[in-house]
Amino acid sequence: MELLIATNNRGKQREFAGLLAPNHVVTPANLGLKLNVEETGTTFAANAEIKAKAFCAASGRLAVADDSGLEVDALNGAPGVLSARFGGPHLDDAQRCEVLLQRLEQAPTGSSRNARFRCCVVAVAPDGRLCAATGTCSGQIAPAPRGDGGFGYDPVFLLPDLDLTMAEISAELKNRISHRARALQALLPLLMETFPELNLRPSA
Repeated sequence: MELLIATNNRGKQREFAGLLAPNHVVTPANLGLKLNVEETGTTFAANAEIKAKAFCAASGRLAVADDSGLEVDALNGAPGVLSARFGGPHLDDAQRCEVLLQRLEQAPTGSSRNARFRCCVVAVAPDGRLCAATGTCSGQIAPAPRGDGGFGYDPVFLLPDLDLTMAEISAELKNRISHRARALQALLPLLMETFPELNLRPSA
């Protein structure tokens, strides 16, 4: 049984495919599905469920969606659910990182640069069955962008134990420690329990 990765974001699609292997996944493009879902929820969980249900209804397949973002302590948890639109809807990833760094410069002296990526992932089947899981990855906001891997806020998200940003580590390592990896690792046994007829297999 194919799992539909309910996102148009190619970076997320690559991560989902790697994290859900060896199970067979498809993308909206594979199905010729063009769907832009308005994220009207006020939490990551609500937005993930909205997207999963929309893609499930449009495709008739089990759809797996996530909503994720960056929470910065000095900004009272912002950008949070607005991470993909932080600073304005037309900015690219590099510009959003720059806005974030500028906002931190304006924070009170001594403010913590502690931050975390948070991800909620939801799977919805056409018959209405649903399961969900959450994962987090803690770190700090770097003084300046570093690295050219990953996407989103990865270049400014520092992993203190490694002294590397998320954009400087390998895709293999990211698929073990990222918030999305941890959410999907938690989701997979729930998928196997909730949808036993799919004969899903654990990731390698």
